[in-house]
Amino acid sequence: MQIRTARWTDAAAIRGIYNRAILTVATFDLEERSLDEQQQWLALRSGAHIVLVADEGGTLAGFASLSPYRDRPAYRTTVENSVYVDEAFQGKGVGKALMSALVDAARDHGFHSVIARIVSSNAASIALHRAVGYEIVGVEKEVGRKLGRWLDVVVMQRMLSAQ
Repeated sequence: MQIRTARWTDAAAIRGIYNRAILTVATFDLEERSLDEQQQWLALRSGAHIVLVADEGGTLAGFASLSPYRDRPAYRTTVENSVYVDEAFQGKGVGKALMSALVDAARDHGFHSVIARIVSSNAASIALHRAVGYEIVGVEKEVGRKLGRWLDVVVMQRMLSAQ
């Protein structure tokens, strides 16, 4: 498996993985992305805000991204992560490989902190984040509503530098 920076040609495969997640509570999006929307999302994540993919012999096994955390300038050294693994590759170390590479990329780009916001019922994602050094720093109660129920969000954080 190769972890690499996403290419423009990965947009369709990223979209497929993401749109399957929309059917669950893994994302709070409610409508599938079009290819054009996925390409726009990808275009906004170049440079320090990046997308990494796990390429398994030409098949996209998963992706992870760094996005701006908030709009205000004082937040610019903090980013928010996302990670999605194709169902066929879950439980095979893809998520951990992506998250480890993403932490390294965030540090290399000079970020100070990475935030993860995970629906509280997603024990696998919480465990994955713990495995790569994230800590729970809070819980947002009933901040989302999807599939007929209220959803809590666990906020996790990974500090990258001591400054």
